[in-house]
Amino acid sequence: MEKKHSVPFGSLGVILAIGIVFGDIGTSPLYVMRAVIHTLPDGQLANPDYILGAVSCVIWTLTILTTIKYVVITLRADNKGEGGILSLFALIRRKYRWAYIIAAVGAAMLLADGVITPAMTVTSAIEGLDILVPDIPVMLITIVIVLLIFLLQPFGTGAIGKYFGPFMVLWFLMMTVVGFSQLIQDISVLRAFNPWYAIHFLLNVPEALVIMGAIFLCTTGAEALYSDLGHCGLKNIRVAWAGVKVALIINYLGQAAWVINNPAVITHGTNPFYAIMPSWFLIAGIVMATLAAIIASQALISGSYSVISEAISMNLWPNVKIKYPSMLKGQLFIPSVNYSLMVLCILVILVLQTSIRMEAAYGLAITLSMMMTSILLFLYFVKNKKPLWYSIPVTLFFVAIEFIFFIANMQKFGHGGFVPILIGGVVFIVMYSWYNGTHLKKRFTQYDQINEQYISQIDQISQDATIPKTATHLVYLTSAKRKDNIETKVTYSLFRKMPKRADTYWFINIQRTDEPYEFGYETTVFVPKKVFRLDIRAGFKLGIHTDRYVGLIVHDLERRNIVDLSTRYPSLKDGEYNKGDFLYVIVERVIRNVEKKPMQSLVLLCYKIIKHYITSDAQMYDLDPSLAVSETVPLYRHEHTEAELQELLLQADFQNHKDSESKPQTVE
Repeated sequence: MEKKHSVPFGSLGVILAIGIVFGDIGTSPLYVMRAVIHTLPDGQLANPDYILGAVSCVIWTLTILTTIKYVVITLRADNKGEGGILSLFALIRRKYRWAYIIAAVGAAMLLADGVITPAMTVTSAIEGLDILVPDIPVMLITIVIVLLIFLLQPFGTGAIGKYFGPFMVLWFLMMTVVGFSQLIQDISVLRAFNPWYAIHFLLNVPEALVIMGAIFLCTTGAEALYSDLGHCGLKNIRVAWAGVKVALIINYLGQAAWVINNPAVITHGTNPFYAIMPSWFLIAGIVMATLAAIIASQALISGSYSVISEAISMNLWPNVKIKYPSMLKGQLFIPSVNYSLMVLCILVILVLQTSIRMEAAYGLAITLSMMMTSILLFLYFVKNKKPLWYSIPVTLFFVAIEFIFFIANMQKFGHGGFVPILIGGVVFIVMYSWYNGTHLKKRFTQYDQINEQYISQIDQISQDATIPKTATHLVYLTSAKRKDNIETKVTYSLFRKMPKRADTYWFINIQRTDEPYEFGYETTVFVPKKVFRLDIRAGFKLGIHTDRYVGLIVHDLERRNIVDLSTRYPSLKDGEYNKGDFLYVIVERVIRNVEKKPMQSLVLLCYKIIKHYITSDAQMYDLDPSLAVSETVPLYRHEHTEAELQELLLQADFQNHKDSESKPQTVE
């Protein structure tokens, strides 16, 4: 199977990176300075020291967190060119399996951010129309746009995606020009590059901690930047970020200059982003902001699909239906994720209504995600034998800053910040329950050995004409790592529940590897042309597509004369339908009468609920439902004996005798 290659470095790659990677962080000037002004004390909305301090905090947040942590350091922690918190976990999970909890928290909060971002960015863009048409129904227009974004997802972005990069280049050029037009009128704002203004701001401004929550919004796209590493390549992202950062800072400085020089018109609801635009350009600016918001939303939605796809391959999420709407490599569509995000996003818009209220819900979840990435990055350093004198200070430095932002964003919790935390919490519970539920079931797994007697029994069933024929090719999915082992549940289904006669038997094991796009297989022949085992290795970016993989492999085996795929029915041999049929049997164990700890029982209950409502056995293995059947068998194979019956009767007699003695005696 073809491996994915990273985008080559060059001007086209840089433009692609600007369109894909920087949509979220590139729309932050829409709301960051407005959020700062909204949280400043009355009478101090245009205080030069406060405004310069706030912009200084923005500049150094972009420098420390986005540039140093992500662009310089974290992007180096790639998994065969792929990035993101789950790719980082894949690099360390063999040594630190317990770190799945950290990865699950980070991924869950990143997905929660994907709910708020479309609502926040589109609402902020459309609110610019208030300047021209004060009574315009902003919320209704926002809902229509958001609905269109999600409803168009099944068709893919292949046709219009190529325009994202050029448009975002134009967007950043516009922000640079508009910001520079204000900056040259008051170049004193360049003092904001001095970190002293940021420190002075934090120490002296009332409610500085609350304002830090607003300032953090300038870097919320940094985590998504890391996730898009595989789409754009390291060099392209780094070069693109150099230009994007300049555009962002110039725009922030231009907004600051305008605020400082127009104190009379500043109110808590003022949005400097639109205020610095010439009146003749305002409509065009609003249209551009709306399109940029749509592109930013598209990037977060696509990123959510990627996160879920990786989580499925790492057993952190049930294997739900995945579609591929175009021929572009890596582009996928997950219906359940798309429509869940759509409903949640619409609810956020209906409940919070304005972007100012949405700002209160924004930032808290992504702070947690960043902290989890920092912790995993430390484990990555240790695994790769980075010196502790480097690993510990670097990690503590970033965690300390992110923890300060976390405390700042916690001030928002009661004002809407609980929304993404609640969403992320539900996602984490699903991840935790699914991961541990599957591992608990594995602990209860028993195996039989595929020896000569076992193979002989299969051969006898295959030739027993008194047993109705199940299929030409009967396929069982197995998780047994040893090639001479098979789960007792498969044995029970094959020999005991209803003996299954077939011409060819297949035992399929699919192993998800830590390399993103690895693919390979090994064939074990137990009986020539009759009993086989396939061990398939699939990278975590490829996912599980069982019948597709098996179909490709068995046709390769047929070309090598290892297997016979022709039909065994004489009436079909010379016709159009001369290939044998395949039937996949999925065997589910019923866990009953097994002693479990309370936490294990709760996890298994959640696992059962998730499996019932979110996925099915056929979806878990991405099987064509028409080719698959599901069976249930007991967890343990139990042989009932006469001794067991006698023991049960003795217990009953003892209890009856004890009950009769405890009854009060009546005396006449």
